[in-house]
Amino acid sequence: MMNMRNLSAGFIAIVTIALLIIAHCEVSGRSPNNTLDFVIRNGKIMDGTGNPYFFGDIGVRDGKIVAVGELSDALAGRVIDASGKIVAPGFIDIHTHGEPALAEANPELRAAPSDAYQGVTTVVVNQCGGSPLSIKDQITELREKKTGLNVLTLVGHNTIRREVMGEDNKRPATDAEIEEMGALVRKGMEEGAFGLSVGLEYEPGKWSTTEEVIALVEEIVPFGGIFHNHPRSQGDFPKWYWPSIHDPHQPTLIDAVKEHLEIGEKTGATVVLSHIKARGRSFHGASEIVINLFNDARSRGVSAYAELYPYNTSGSDGRDPVVPLWLEEYKSDNENYAGLLTRLLQDPEKERDIRMDISHEINRRGGADVLTLVDHPDSELAGVTLREMAEMKGISDIDMAIELQMSGDHNILGGVSIRGFSMSEKDVENYIKQPWTATGSDGRIRVEELDDGSGHPRWYGTFPRMIRVYAMEREVITVEEAVRSMTSLPAQIYGIMDRGLIREGMNADIVVFDPERINDRADAFNPAKYSEGIDYLMVNGVLTVEGGNLTGKLPGKVLTP
Repeated sequence: MMNMRNLSAGFIAIVTIALLIIAHCEVSGRSPNNTLDFVIRNGKIMDGTGNPYFFGDIGVRDGKIVAVGELSDALAGRVIDASGKIVAPGFIDIHTHGEPALAEANPELRAAPSDAYQGVTTVVVNQCGGSPLSIKDQITELREKKTGLNVLTLVGHNTIRREVMGEDNKRPATDAEIEEMGALVRKGMEEGAFGLSVGLEYEPGKWSTTEEVIALVEEIVPFGGIFHNHPRSQGDFPKWYWPSIHDPHQPTLIDAVKEHLEIGEKTGATVVLSHIKARGRSFHGASEIVINLFNDARSRGVSAYAELYPYNTSGSDGRDPVVPLWLEEYKSDNENYAGLLTRLLQDPEKERDIRMDISHEINRRGGADVLTLVDHPDSELAGVTLREMAEMKGISDIDMAIELQMSGDHNILGGVSIRGFSMSEKDVENYIKQPWTATGSDGRIRVEELDDGSGHPRWYGTFPRMIRVYAMEREVITVEEAVRSMTSLPAQIYGIMDRGLIREGMNADIVVFDPERINDRADAFNPAKYSEGIDYLMVNGVLTVEGGNLTGKLPGKVLTP
């Protein structure tokens, strides 16, 4: 009779050998029954952690990363040679306004080309307080129509506030109204939202109190929800402020940041400050104060983050005219804007107000020496600053702004298209250096051929620009750190545990880009230009960009907590 100890030892040896074979199969990507769908070979893998890259291969099967390492003997249906290329997790755009395009009938828009050509695989939508009232209906529609990107939704405070308060919303909410809003926030979370977004610089959110916002954020805490905050101010005044109209005692960026951190501290929620900046010439340098406030709060245990787009020009820097927007209120039906301005300037009080507000707007948008003409009936003036034009004519900056209305297009307010650069590059770089700052485009989804060119270059270039300009050229951070800011960091903030890293078991959202060619082509004069250098993009194991070209496939998923 066989010795039982020897039998047991033999059995253990057989099991050990079997486990070693299985382990070898997993590392090599080989299995008795399956080959890999893809092997991405010979790339410089930036795994999303911020650590230095390493050379290796990645095996993908059934939409998952199943092997990372040396896979030269792996069997695969498709091999992608990434020699000389960087392989990273697909980029997560933590702040977008892509929800209208993703619900369009046109599948070309739902394929999200302006995002795909940046390497983006996942977007967070319904920002700045705006969302559908029914998150359930939105998720159902997106799943039925199918998208080229993964989508996370938020429930919007402004939407809910309008629903509860109607037109009577230019005041603090009552306790009963806050309770009703809270019920709608809970409903949105139960239907699959990841958190609450607010737009406290917009109506009707700007009329809410801190106490109202805290009460609503408390509703998302049991769900592990995220508070994403467009703050009340991003400089020395809110963007809606005009000195001739409003009380000068308005919140500054510093006040808004303190409120943001207070909400995080009092509720225990993870709080994310939208498109962090220090806007307006008189507020340049304020990033140092903001960073100190954040670091102090984080040292006390507040789960506080921010996100930014890597540009020193904002959306309204190119959308708003230099003359005050309130002129619209005085325009008659048969009057053009040049005639309107001429008429109002004849009134001494109106002239005083107009000049005061033009001076404020010039400062808010970075100063006359950076306000740059983008479009004018005289095409030779494109690229000239307001200050340069004023000096050529021997007049003041304010008079030059008035003259542009008179000499430009009489049918548009301001007469011309003029872009400001309201942020200091030093502040932009200071924020980029912070380990708690993620990359977000604050962008919309566009098709280059269908774009009228009126948007911001960040819609097309945010992620390649962060890598090319701020990591590779200026060396503000490393490329690995830039990749972290757009992969594992937003995944960590939003609790997306199966994306944002190159790891076995993760969903196969992968970008392969050429470090020699990655580049944002969009600028203030040509904002509708696809980025270049993204060779392959994979969403849930399906190629949406192949050989640098969009495939048109729609493998995205609507993610829920």
